[in-house]
Amino acid sequence: MAGKKKPKKSSTSATIANNKIARHNYFVEDSFEAGLVLEGWEVKSLREGRIQLKESHILIKRGEAWLYGAHISALNSASTHIIPNAIRSRKLLLHRQELNKLIGNVERKGYTLVPLSVYWKNGHIKLSLGLAKGKKLHDKRTTSKDRDWQREKARIMKQTR
Repeated sequence: MAGKKKPKKSSTSATIANNKIARHNYFVEDSFEAGLVLEGWEVKSLREGRIQLKESHILIKRGEAWLYGAHISALNSASTHIIPNAIRSRKLLLHRQELNKLIGNVERKGYTLVPLSVYWKNGHIKLSLGLAKGKKLHDKRTTSKDRDWQREKARIMKQTR
């Protein structure tokens, strides 16, 4: 008797939300993975994909990393005995060595911390954060020119085949 095969799970992406603006406005030099301290209604909302990272940022206060400005909208079926706050500050869970490295880079070297994406990993919600430097206007222009050239080059190569 052969063992029964388990049915495949649906091929949904583990990524909940991406912050596309972050890569446009910053040079991301290093990325870290952090856990999020969330309330129950927030986890249910994240299962539905109701998060926006567009205007969010990360600050370090008293040796802890905090996510500010991330908008998690509550579901209509949320419990009546809680009052959901969509843009409250959320604590990030990082190892002490990672925090020390981030603190050193942010305070001494002029880097900033930006949230890049929120995703599922082994049943937990994780946040990918980037250690980044801001882009100037001319940097943004050269990035877009390079991207357009790569796209055009791919079109030309495809036509010659």
